[in-house]
Amino acid sequence: MSERLQKAISNTIEAGFQLDQEAFGFLETLSKTEDPIKFMETVIKKTEILAQKPLFINRSLLEEIATEQVKAKPENELTTTFPSLPQDQTTHPQFMFEARKEAFKPYAKEVEAQIKVLSDPTATVSTDGTLEGYMEYFQDRFRQLQRLLRQRFDVRDATTITQALQAKPNAKLKVIGMITERREAKQRTFIQIEDLENSATVLVPSNLDKPVLERVQALLLDQVVCLGVIKGRDDLLILEDLYLPEIPQRNPRKATEPIYTVLTSDLHFGSKKFMREHFHRFLLWLNGKTGNQRLRTLASHVKYVIIAGDLVDGVGVYPGQARELALKDVHRQYNVLSKYLEHIPDYVEVIIIPGNHDASRKALPQPAIPKEYGEPMYESRKINSLGNPSEVSLHGVDFLLYHGRSIDDVVSTVPGMTHSTPDKAMKLLLRSRHLAPIYGQRTPIAPAKRDFMVIERAPDIFHAGHVHVVKCDTYRGTTIVNSGAWQEQTEYMKQMGFMPDPGIVPIVNLQTMQLQTVNFTSNEGWT
Repeated sequence: MSERLQKAISNTIEAGFQLDQEAFGFLETLSKTEDPIKFMETVIKKTEILAQKPLFINRSLLEEIATEQVKAKPENELTTTFPSLPQDQTTHPQFMFEARKEAFKPYAKEVEAQIKVLSDPTATVSTDGTLEGYMEYFQDRFRQLQRLLRQRFDVRDATTITQALQAKPNAKLKVIGMITERREAKQRTFIQIEDLENSATVLVPSNLDKPVLERVQALLLDQVVCLGVIKGRDDLLILEDLYLPEIPQRNPRKATEPIYTVLTSDLHFGSKKFMREHFHRFLLWLNGKTGNQRLRTLASHVKYVIIAGDLVDGVGVYPGQARELALKDVHRQYNVLSKYLEHIPDYVEVIIIPGNHDASRKALPQPAIPKEYGEPMYESRKINSLGNPSEVSLHGVDFLLYHGRSIDDVVSTVPGMTHSTPDKAMKLLLRSRHLAPIYGQRTPIAPAKRDFMVIERAPDIFHAGHVHVVKCDTYRGTTIVNSGAWQEQTEYMKQMGFMPDPGIVPIVNLQTMQLQTVNFTSNEGWT
């Protein structure tokens, strides 16, 4: 792509418009004989005075303006032919979405929203970064998780580390501790644990039952667990069993009417890899303007859209990012994104949290995207902007919303877990009752008097993103959803060997808790 063509496209985006795929191909061909910057300046001026400004500029408009310019040229210049692409050579015909003319009567429009914020760290996020702050943070984590562990019937008799060390040799007991170290020595595994008063070394025998050994292999540093041990000689404890805080087995809460929630994340707006045509299809679908009858009926029940972080691509987030940015200013990224979000129907409630690419502090917990950056979004339509993580009740169904940065740490630590199976990592976080157990790796955590990353309540739906892969599962009554992305594979992803599956959106029926996905990159159901 030439620099002037790239500049023409950037100017178009900054003006609040997009080119669909066929229009882009037309402009690319035009740029070989005409100045694309001057041409698009004319197009933008003519588009801005239209009674109804389109979100996407299509090829027919470009052809019309180009024809006008040719007719306006002096006679001696008319030998210049205007290039065009044959209609049958459209590269991606699935990008040309025809809006349906049939009446669309959304069921959700007649239903009043029921939103209750259960927890949001935004108002209480603060840290002084002192040693005392870190101590208070870990002490609060231990107390919260110790209390959750003791809610288990089989852990209520657990003792302190000091009491365990004072027990007689061969005594069997249970002790609650935080994992501070794990090491291999002479083909034996040792675990170091500590509580608020003391610490101890625990030997892991190699002949433990397989389920116990698997739980040991999945242990994370800074995780709080209960260990069933035998008192050995001196101050050594010998592991027999391992208990996690766990979420309780229960039936999920359900709405009383068929209201649907769209779960998505990782738009990465501002990136050249942002899938604008497919997101355009998503917006048309929400408005009932595309899709077959089944898909339009599905859209008619959508009352909530949740975006779990990384709304924009940001600037300077990963090596070489600048080369793949269509918009290199984060304010402009949010500004143009707002023009997309305002096309979501006004009866649909939009709920957002930040991710590690957004203009919020990077350390967890993150406050809501500040007005300094998010004001264009907040002015374009009603936005329910919360921090990361947050809990919200929609029509009586409890959601735990978390961007998912710590999935990277779990994947790099636990054998058998990969970025292609984020549901497994999310399940482990639920079992640990903590969203970011490991301190000091890729997930930055800010010390505070309260650890907001503890999973106090078992959610009905646990929604995360970050890894750009759609995976869904259920665990003990909780629906687990990692919601994919709207960004194609970047060069950085290629270098990391990471293959996303973007453009696929999970949707949950809050009345039945039935989950289904809609593929906005497929031809099926859209023609």
